[in-house]
Amino acid sequence: MILLGPEVKSLREGRANLVDSYARVKKGEVFLYNMHISPYPYAHHVNLDPTRTRKLLLSKPEIKRLTGKTEQRGFSMVPLKVYFAGGWAKVEIALVKGKRKVDKRQTIKDRDMKRELQRERKRGNY
Repeated sequence: MILLGPEVKSLREGRANLVDSYARVKKGEVFLYNMHISPYPYAHHVNLDPTRTRKLLLSKPEIKRLTGKTEQRGFSMVPLKVYFAGGWAKVEIALVKGKRKVDKRQTIKDRDMKRELQRERKRGNY
């Protein structure tokens, strides 16, 4: 992953958030979108956008494989974790398939059941 100095320091402090982030292949390169890296508090001279697009450094065969998979219907690339290996910041990416309508209905049903159970517990009727 290509990062600037203050971003690396923030990452080492664990100040990153992968919620709602995703990766895409664009013009033969892989980019990571919406990964939030909080600004490093002691770097006053550099103003960086915390959710800027970051380029991932992958080999050509890896990019070809990911391109082939993401062009299939329903596959996306999602970052799972960020870690350091030998001084390099690495991102673990997973190929995931989106939910179907049936799966979404089941998730909504489960969420509603949990919410109703919490209401009953709050009232003391459990």
